[in-house]
Amino acid sequence: MATAATHTVLDRPATPSGDAVAGPGTRVLVVTGSVGAGHDGAAHELAARLTAAGARVEVRDFLDALRPRLACSLRSGYTGGVGRAPVLVELLYRRLEHRGLLWAIERRICRSAETAMRGWVDAIDPDVVVTTYPLAAQTLGDLRAAGDIRVPVLTYLTDPAVHVSWLHPAVDAHLTVTAATAAQGRRDYGLPFTVAGPLVPARFGQTMDLAELVALRGEVGVRTDRPVALLVAGSLGLGDVAGAAVDVAAAGFSPVVLCGRNAALRDRLDRLPDVLALGWRTDMHRLMQLVDVLVHNAGGLTCTEALVAGLPTVTYKPIPGHGRANATVLHESGMGPWATDPVDLRAALLAQLGRDRTPPAMPDPTDTVLSWVPAARRPARPAVLAAALAVAA
Repeated sequence: MATAATHTVLDRPATPSGDAVAGPGTRVLVVTGSVGAGHDGAAHELAARLTAAGARVEVRDFLDALRPRLACSLRSGYTGGVGRAPVLVELLYRRLEHRGLLWAIERRICRSAETAMRGWVDAIDPDVVVTTYPLAAQTLGDLRAAGDIRVPVLTYLTDPAVHVSWLHPAVDAHLTVTAATAAQGRRDYGLPFTVAGPLVPARFGQTMDLAELVALRGEVGVRTDRPVALLVAGSLGLGDVAGAAVDVAAAGFSPVVLCGRNAALRDRLDRLPDVLALGWRTDMHRLMQLVDVLVHNAGGLTCTEALVAGLPTVTYKPIPGHGRANATVLHESGMGPWATDPVDLRAALLAQLGRDRTPPAMPDPTDTVLSWVPAARRPARPAVLAAALAVAA
């Protein structure tokens, strides 16, 4: 499955303008969800860009709007499920699309956050609201439909794959990182999507000189006799990371594994020959310049960072649910092959060597978000999107 068709990453040529300027007193509420690091990363990058453009930005965590016990269950349930019951997680992810009992439970969780989130909106009085977390999109959409939010609400999808949890008929626009996601969303849900571009720091698109690369290679302790693969498994180090590292080494590559905050995983990998295990790092942009290919199992924020860095990617042993869904979109769009076994992995890794590492031209989501500000305070929600979602349901 390692051979993927080639398509353009974006469906319209664009470059980050850097010219977006917020009007006097423009206020933006950004709602994230602290499950993993991807939703937070996108939210805080958007906040930083909007602030630089002159807006006043407040970032809130959806889980803070829930009862503490429920918030804790949401975090631990995701981590524990992926680690101990992957088949069940995959089943639950797919069953949500049918909008049955599981959908009703999810919607009830989202409704329980309404009071707190309504309070955030009343206190901040934003001109536009943006969320980077799917459950928050459901709550905000309900508040928008009820008239409790009378300004545009935008959902920014951090995953390559569209899932029903991201979509709400009262949300004014669904923003995606790439055209691949927008195309999948249009095909599977018949809805309009806006290609807004990536939300990662600009440093991922900057290159290091040779002296810096040599110094970093010595600092990290990377082997110099093999091509290097950077293995990532999110901030929690979920999935069969050890198995992936062993297979990458057997393919003739030197595996450098980011274990995130998973100390137990790092201890386990330290016992494996030819595997270099690292803990939490804040210089991912530098590491991406150092290596030849990225191997991932989830397809979230790290893949977006690699896209901006021009680093080729391969999906291997994806985690259940969104990991496998993301792998499918990335593979089918030609953005990164999904290797399904060790032989396929070796072929996929070798195919990435020597690829052009020039990043594609991409728009800046700041421009899209600020383009909605002049339409703020309008009471009506977009009827076209509402009708389309009603048909899709």
